Parts: sequence; C-alpha cells; structure tokens
Amino acid sequence: MARGWESKAVESQQDEASRERQPADRRTDAQRTRDAKRYALSLARTRTAADLEHATHPAHRESLAHALRALDAKLRDLDIES
Repeated sequence: MARGWESKAVESQQDEASRERQPADRRTDAQRTRDAKRYALSLARTRTAADLEHATHPAHRESLAHALRALDAKLRDLDIES
C-alpha cells in the first residue's frame, strides 16, 4: 500500500530531529558526580541564606550563619579539587 504525503512528512521531520539532537554528554562519571555535588551544595547554600535572612532568634541566626560558612568551605574545597 502506498504511503501518503502525511507519513512522508512525519518521516522527514523525525529524520531532521534526529540529526539536530545534542551530542552525548562527554563528562566522566567523576565529573558528573562532582557537578551534582556542587549543584546540591549550591541549593543548600541558597536555602540556608534565605532562612538566615528571615530568621529572628539570635541562636537560630548563629546556627544558620555557621551552616552557611560550612557550605561555603565545602564549595571552596570542591573548586580546589577540580
């Protein structure tokens, strides 16, 4: 049975889409792990900074400030390793 023009158009769109795909991720497992850890630390730092901005109790503020310094140190260590 002959194919109609619709199926040919769909086929050409699929061919074009497959050619335009992004190249595969060339990072190593170690790089992916490090990037994931950096992302997680960055998210934790953002959350802690936001919590510190809204905290009112001095002991809670000090605890959050300490956590922020620890997260900054971990991010620095991660940057030094790479």
